[in-house]
Amino acid sequence: MKASIFAAGIIAATTAVAHAETLTVYAPDYFTSEWGPGPTIEAEFEKVCDCDLDFVPGDLLPRIMLEGANTRADIVIGLNTDVTAKARLTGLFADHGQDNDKLELPIEWTDSVFLPFDWAYVSFIYDTTKIDTPPTSFEDLRTMPEDQKVVIQDPRSSISGLALILWVKAVYGDQAEAFWSDMAPRILTVTKGWSEAYGLFTAGEAPMVLSYNTSPAYHIAFEEDLTKQAAIFDEGHYGFFELVAKTSTTDNSELADQFMAFVLSDAFQNAIPMTNFSYPSAQPASEWPQVFADLPAPEKALFFSEDEAEAVRAEAIEEWRRALSQ
Repeated sequence: MKASIFAAGIIAATTAVAHAETLTVYAPDYFTSEWGPGPTIEAEFEKVCDCDLDFVPGDLLPRIMLEGANTRADIVIGLNTDVTAKARLTGLFADHGQDNDKLELPIEWTDSVFLPFDWAYVSFIYDTTKIDTPPTSFEDLRTMPEDQKVVIQDPRSSISGLALILWVKAVYGDQAEAFWSDMAPRILTVTKGWSEAYGLFTAGEAPMVLSYNTSPAYHIAFEEDLTKQAAIFDEGHYGFFELVAKTSTTDNSELADQFMAFVLSDAFQNAIPMTNFSYPSAQPASEWPQVFADLPAPEKALFFSEDEAEAVRAEAIEEWRRALSQ
């Protein structure tokens, strides 16, 4: 009798698991790694959704464009504002259905499709043991001693690299190429992505690297290292916003909507600072971990709208390429 009851329980449990809905979320590799926010977010969402959240790591926009209407994705997380114009044109994304007034950002957010889940300011991080007087403007940066090299990322392959050239374009406009010509001797190397560049910096290969003003929080919190700091520029810094969106092709629309609402919840937002080392998008600074509240930040946020970024992207990349190839 007990065996029969036990067997029936196993069958019932197996059936329940088999019928649990699966929410498929495409995300970047860093997001789903064991030290990224993915594992915490998966555990927290599964507590409230009665579902299985399945993160699929890898490239985002190229993959979903290739898959088209046949994509498995219900949610795509990890896009950024400099590629949303191309993403929107696919017609593969639906309205997020959330209240943008809940967002705590340095700019007004009105997009009804792409929802920010975190943000930071694009910045140059420097080693205080190697640079006594950090630059406080782009003019300081372009005239710093040529032996104080900086590592940057390629805007053709890196979202942080693209954000940099848009930042320069926002500051210099038609004079951006002249800035890059002056900067060329001060650039140690251009890497394909952020990880390689930051690795060179932490290995001591260069005293400065392109990253985000929130990057020092990792060194402070986990290494008790105060020597990595962000150089804050008088002109203001380019805002970098990471986004999540619901696909228009999802067969799990209600579950996808539940996840989009979850993004703005404390359970999600609390996971962001100490795993993704960015500011949470829907929490005031008073609720951030103290290490983030204490970080230096610019007084002004620079930002190109989706249409503005799309309009200047090709020109900005070409100006950068010409200047650095001379």
